[in-house]
Amino acid sequence: MAFLGSAVGRAVSAAVLRPRPLPLCRTAARTYSSESTQEKGVPYKTTLKQDGSASGPTKPLPRSADAVVIGGGSLGCQTVYHLAKMGMTNVVLLERDRLTAGTTWHTAGLLWQLRPSDVEVELLAHTRNVISKDLEEETGLHTGWIQNGGLFIASNKQRLDEYKRLMSLGKVYGIESHVLSPAETKDLYPLMNVDDLYGTLYVPKDGTMDPAGTCTTLTRAASARGATVIENCPVTGIQVGEDHMGVKKVKAVETPHGTIETPCVVNCAGVWATKLGEMAGVKVPLIAMHHAYVVTERIEGIQNMPNVRDHDASVYLRLQGDALSVGGYESNPIFWDEVSDKFAFSLFDLDWDVFMQHIEGAINRVPALEQTGIKSTVCGPESFTADHKPLMGEAPEVRGYFLGCGFNSAGMMLGGGCGRELAHWIIHGRPEKDMYGYDIRRFHNSLTGNERWIRERSHESYAKNYSVVFPFDEPLASRNMRKDPFHQVLTEQGCVFQERHGWERPGWFHRDGPAPVKEYDYYGAYDCKRNEKYKYSELLGREYTFDFPPHHDVIKSECLSCRHDVAVFDMSYFGKFYLTGPDAKKAADWLFTADVNKKPGSTVYTCMLNKRGGVEADLTVSRLEAGPAHLPLAPQSDGDAYYLAIGGGVAEHNWNHIRTVLQDQGFHCQLTDHSEDMGMISIQGPKSRLVLQEVLDADLSNAAFPFSSHKVVSAVGHQVRAMRLSFVGELGWELHIPKDACLPVYQAVMAAGAKHGIINSGYRAIDSLSIEKGYRHWHADLRPDDTPLEAGLAFTCKMKSTIPFQGRNRLEEQKKEGLRRRIVCFTIDDKVPMFGLEAVFRNGVPVGHLRRSDYGFFIDKTIGYGYIRNPDGGVVNNDFIKSGEFTLERMGVTYKAKAHIRSPFDPENKRVKGVYE
Repeated sequence: MAFLGSAVGRAVSAAVLRPRPLPLCRTAARTYSSESTQEKGVPYKTTLKQDGSASGPTKPLPRSADAVVIGGGSLGCQTVYHLAKMGMTNVVLLERDRLTAGTTWHTAGLLWQLRPSDVEVELLAHTRNVISKDLEEETGLHTGWIQNGGLFIASNKQRLDEYKRLMSLGKVYGIESHVLSPAETKDLYPLMNVDDLYGTLYVPKDGTMDPAGTCTTLTRAASARGATVIENCPVTGIQVGEDHMGVKKVKAVETPHGTIETPCVVNCAGVWATKLGEMAGVKVPLIAMHHAYVVTERIEGIQNMPNVRDHDASVYLRLQGDALSVGGYESNPIFWDEVSDKFAFSLFDLDWDVFMQHIEGAINRVPALEQTGIKSTVCGPESFTADHKPLMGEAPEVRGYFLGCGFNSAGMMLGGGCGRELAHWIIHGRPEKDMYGYDIRRFHNSLTGNERWIRERSHESYAKNYSVVFPFDEPLASRNMRKDPFHQVLTEQGCVFQERHGWERPGWFHRDGPAPVKEYDYYGAYDCKRNEKYKYSELLGREYTFDFPPHHDVIKSECLSCRHDVAVFDMSYFGKFYLTGPDAKKAADWLFTADVNKKPGSTVYTCMLNKRGGVEADLTVSRLEAGPAHLPLAPQSDGDAYYLAIGGGVAEHNWNHIRTVLQDQGFHCQLTDHSEDMGMISIQGPKSRLVLQEVLDADLSNAAFPFSSHKVVSAVGHQVRAMRLSFVGELGWELHIPKDACLPVYQAVMAAGAKHGIINSGYRAIDSLSIEKGYRHWHADLRPDDTPLEAGLAFTCKMKSTIPFQGRNRLEEQKKEGLRRRIVCFTIDDKVPMFGLEAVFRNGVPVGHLRRSDYGFFIDKTIGYGYIRNPDGGVVNNDFIKSGEFTLERMGVTYKAKAHIRSPFDPENKRVKGVYE
């Protein structure tokens, strides 16, 4: 018998290294063994593995189905269950072996209720309800749910601050949690070493799930509602056809035992999802890695203890009856590059050289483990993604092809919530919640097939899975994938870049010289040499705080220069699309909430909605003159034409939303992408007109160039499209510039602005300036589950006209019913930072949480925006807001807040009109 304390140095002889060369370093893949041994085995009393070879499908295949779910793991079973529960009963689940055979059967099955995301908290709550209550009520069967609680360990102040943020958010959702002192932690968990603790977060109603019990119960409940579950039936092909408009759509699923005609396929194939995507020409950006835990022998006194996550040691301890399962996330995970189709109910040999770091952390936390034997090892494949979030939604390449994969070892935990949202997505075209963070369309199409990006980013996300989630962290992996024409000159001026959608965009400007982003070094793993004297990484490290960052004064300077003088922002990462064609006007009327069909030369801020009235995007739409092509500044058009400028971080989502609506409505239009062909700088501030008047050959007076208008003008001999707009609440113009002209125009602007104190500013300043003005940021204080009326954007909706647009019916209903939730601006006088997720209380009762928060330097206050509800279920009107006393809870501390009906900064909108007092 091996003991945990003596496991160091142990090697598994069957593990054979297979080098795979990479440009920078070497990673290793190992063989697997499907032989059962005394040392390998899951800790569950029951699995669904059967002896003997499969004899064919467990049921006859139907000729057709409304949807075919492929993969009988957690997500597949949850999805088919929720589809059937929502009324889609002609649905089939196909599993190539037996249920859970791939990765679900060996999962640890932990469920933690608190995460630094409101949406994930809601998804986890639904999973817990399904597993602990709903299924048992429906079937009379016990799923194997055990509520033994969860304990998060904090070994430093920053970690404890993170837990306090989770506790505050949990209060909004009624999730019981307690921050415990080391002594209180010792009372709760007597076997724990608490000498190095700052404290812990205890959540009594966390627990564990049983894979076999859960999936069996889910499929029985689904079958009872009419769904068909077929095991021992691998998929060999997916038929894709084209409709009369050339749109690719799913037609059928092929198996060795027959073909099922269907308009909808759901890829829940886990680590095999990439191969299933290739059958239909769909890119599935995930990668397989070894993920392991060990099961101990009996430990006296461990019974009924909570599950433990020691994030700083990167280890978890799962209660397993009278033993523990010990696992974690290492910095050098083993990639599984040669994914085998024959891998079922199988495990890898454990590489002790890789796993040993978890043993050391576990023994430190529970010293009794040092003399505890190891009963078995569990090392199986799991799928991981570039941002450690699942891949969900309809694939951009093929209509009717849905993804439900890439769950990063959290498929059991997130399965219920995600299964319900995926089912709603399939039936209604959109999920109920804001699932953008999981939507495959969050990634730009140039990245999803890039192997270097998938590998590097997935590695970094895996290695940092237990790291503190700080507000301003940035990835180091796969940077410099997309660079605009200003990148080098801004780097030389000290730009600290952020990564969005593959783009490098300016974050803020460091005063002590360049801080370029270097090639990824895998944090020194796989024999890679660590980057030395890496200033960019050092600057990121200084931001690892929940206080104001060390360069708070730099952001302040960038903001106030814009408010008092003039600043230039590089916004080149914006999506830049043209909408043209015979049905362009019809499409524009239907797509956009605002009336964009004003005279050519007008620019309109507008939203795009889903069918439920939720905001899928906010953007500016400029009406263009008809005429010949002058690309990239103007498309060829014989009629109506529109230029769409969209936040670059969500450009792929916008592109696909527009394209889907055009297809569904049968509009004959052309949507073309010129994002890479133009740069874009925004010159903002009271002195912006003085600067630009020296650069542009146009009259920039209010009369000649009013707000919300655009013109093609000459800038130092180059044609550019100038737009009088502002994302920061000041007088200003955007210049949309052909790529080759970007640097000469930028240099002319900086030269003309020198005597006016012009400076470069980044998106950290934009975040502050925009929240100060009350402008929304999509996917922060404006999401697909928010309507424009709730978000304070009724002015963007052409409700006074009779022009129909997508989502209008829901807005009309909401207008009649009154708003049950709405956005509110809050300010506090205390000089403390807030970042979003802080709980909002009205008269001592939780009514919501902040979606977004930042410091407003002009008004010198912390500002937050959040959606609030009436706890009685009534309407949230101005009287409800004005009559309440509001407080905000930050990390367990309550601060008195003032609620504002309108933005506290320039509520009359004078500054954007050039009126300065």
